[in-house]
Amino acid sequence: MKRILLLLGLASCLSIFGQETNGYQNPVIPGFHPDPSVCRVGNDFYLVNSSFQYFPGVPLFHSTDLIHWEQIGNCLTRPSQVELSKASFSGGIYAPTIRYNDGTFYMITTNVTGKGNFLVHTTDPRGQWSEPVWLEQGGIDPSLYFEDGKCYLVSNPDNCIHLCEIDPMTGKQLTPSRRIWTGTGGRYPEGPHIYKKDGWYYLLISEGGTEYGHKITIARSKFIDGPYAGNPANPILTHINMNAQLNPIQGTGHADLIQAPDGSWWMIFLAFRTQNGQHHVLGRETFLAPVRWDEGAWPVVNGNGTVDLQMNVPTLPQQKVEAAPVRTDFSNMGPQWVYIRNPKADNYQAKSGKLTLKASPVSLDMTEGSPTFIARRQEHMNFTATTSVSLKQASANDEAGLSVYMYEKAHYDLFIKQNADGKQSLVLRYRLGELNHIEKEIPLNKTKVQLRVKGSNDFYSFEYATDGKNFKSIAKIEARYLSSETNGGFTGVMLGMYAVAANEGSKAQSEFYYFDYEK
Repeated sequence: MKRILLLLGLASCLSIFGQETNGYQNPVIPGFHPDPSVCRVGNDFYLVNSSFQYFPGVPLFHSTDLIHWEQIGNCLTRPSQVELSKASFSGGIYAPTIRYNDGTFYMITTNVTGKGNFLVHTTDPRGQWSEPVWLEQGGIDPSLYFEDGKCYLVSNPDNCIHLCEIDPMTGKQLTPSRRIWTGTGGRYPEGPHIYKKDGWYYLLISEGGTEYGHKITIARSKFIDGPYAGNPANPILTHINMNAQLNPIQGTGHADLIQAPDGSWWMIFLAFRTQNGQHHVLGRETFLAPVRWDEGAWPVVNGNGTVDLQMNVPTLPQQKVEAAPVRTDFSNMGPQWVYIRNPKADNYQAKSGKLTLKASPVSLDMTEGSPTFIARRQEHMNFTATTSVSLKQASANDEAGLSVYMYEKAHYDLFIKQNADGKQSLVLRYRLGELNHIEKEIPLNKTKVQLRVKGSNDFYSFEYATDGKNFKSIAKIEARYLSSETNGGFTGVMLGMYAVAANEGSKAQSEFYYFDYEK
């Protein structure tokens, strides 16, 4: 009997051990989800990302294991919270931080084409967040630290991390800004976060620019306002060194540390995956790494400060979330769907299983105003996106279709065009910098057309059908032309539906019947 009980106990331990050591795949949030910040409340983790010129702003995720994340909303859902009308390429909302203190969640960020640093708060992260509370201290990447009834703000004006005390409910600055660290000499010291452990205040920052030289460094002090001394082993996370030169993950940086309920420490951070040579198209994504943080010691990230796509490490007990459906039928548009800048709501109507877009003279090429365009992030190098559309009541040169959109001067569009003779054509066009080229134009004899784009490591391939099943190839265009290396900036590729009017008086409307996204 004792032997049976021993075997049962051993089997139970092995079962638990197996559950907690099955590893995970990086990135944990794929696609354009940069500048992650995380907080924990009990067994629940909440994470936010930058959103730049897209509305609603600051996507908000929930997880119980740091690996499987579900988007539960966006923090900035009202025009009164975020003004984006002049936020062109990589303007708008920069790196947010999320923190929890005494029953209240706080999200602090910067509107670089608005009034600067502000925070919003809520007691229910799945509900509405407050109106903005504007802050005096400048710089970008602001973060909060709470202790003994006080709230401290850190940000990076003048390429140096500054600290002050604030009232988080009014935004009033209670102490002068104090310079506390300039980093280790890397350019753009930014993304500061403060933690307290074993009697030390630790200051985590990113340096080197959010490119291939990105890195995470850390300093500590016995006093919150310094002086801070850097870790002799800095950087604690980077892929700039020889040991990661062939790693498909590059640009590691902009991190946040979090302790799980079991006492383990973890780091969430951004990085990008290269494709088609040294190009990244998906934007900067959210990654995860284990951290060893012994008492009184410096944190060590994944043993050697690098990470991999497949992480074979012990994890928290994993809790998978329900996979997003392949098809969006427009009966319930999820929080992943966004607009360029503040949208004109009257141009969008979801009803009876279809999405009607009212054509606008604001085109995808424009840097101000909001085109009639609704999109979701490309999350995988290999994917298929399909929609079905008809263009009605159109005037000459009105158009509606599917766009693979990086920014206003870099996008591939497959669309129906209204011709002057009353007929319609299917057009594949690319906009690359000052080049605006019609790759192919095909006469149509049907009013409803299915449009498809397939992504791969090297190309976007475009297809169409008029019967919903027999798709014909049109052409393929290289993926690298939509990369950050080609275009600059901080965003990734979006996949969306749009409608553009050639003239202000157009009454054109496009009807989209579904949108499928498959990895």
